[in-house]
Amino acid sequence: MSGVRRSTLTGLVGQGIGPSLTPELHEREAERQGLRYVYKTVDLVDDDVDPDRLGQLVRSAVRLGFDGLNVTHPVKQMTVPLVDRVSAEVAAVGALNTVVVTDGATVGHNTDLTAFERSFTDGLPGVSLADVVLLGAGGAGTAVAHALVRLGVQRLRVVDPDRDRGAALVESVQRLGSNANVEVLDRSGLEAAMRDAAGLVNATPVGMAHHPGIPLPEEQLRPTTWVADIVYRPLRTRLLRAAEALGCQTLSGAGMAVHQAADAFELITGRAADRSAMFHDFDLLVAAEADGEPMAREPSGERKQ
Repeated sequence: MSGVRRSTLTGLVGQGIGPSLTPELHEREAERQGLRYVYKTVDLVDDDVDPDRLGQLVRSAVRLGFDGLNVTHPVKQMTVPLVDRVSAEVAAVGALNTVVVTDGATVGHNTDLTAFERSFTDGLPGVSLADVVLLGAGGAGTAVAHALVRLGVQRLRVVDPDRDRGAALVESVQRLGSNANVEVLDRSGLEAAMRDAAGLVNATPVGMAHHPGIPLPEEQLRPTTWVADIVYRPLRTRLLRAAEALGCQTLSGAGMAVHQAADAFELITGRAADRSAMFHDFDLLVAAEADGEPMAREPSGERKQ
């Protein structure tokens, strides 16, 4: 029947995703655009974090009519070989966070890279990129590393307990043909690295609601070092609070979260997202949560007064 508006079915796959604001951001933006849009969450148990189980889940999503999936910690890298094709960003980074389904075929994309790059440019314009310490070499950390190199970082020191994962990050960055000096450190080298660092990025889960804490000793922070955290739940992590107390320039995970959602929405629907409105939604959702109010979606995209 011509003229009937089709619905869109999307989901988020990962662990500890209950608090995510991504479903609400997608559904509010879809409602503004007059789309019927349903966003489900698939919170993985430990046994599901396995290539075979994950492959079954992706295939089931295709059979059930999903139009797309967002993929998050800890399966961003594991999902790459499970899709039919990947974007240039995924091929470079080796991790994906968005899967688009078209006519039964799956294509992987990485909006971590583009979202961090855009958020950083907006939130920390003009800061020094001479020497940056990056905590975490997983899927998000590798995307952030690529974004920092594209932004012009000169020296990037990556700290991750998994040396093989760190080496894979360095190898992927080297394929970009950049002149950036990228090296992997273990935790014992972090203190010395921080003494010279112009900036610090936390791309580990430490600081999230389900992974509380701070990813490095507070005494290693310096007032002249800018600090970025990709965690947004909570918005002001312990790391950011400690940095702010010292007078550091800081960047929260809010911008990355919104741009990730907007980029994925555009990939899945083929429609331009209203990023300004999505930032407003994000602020309302965070404020509502702080006030202890339910985060139910309102027809206008606004909270009821």
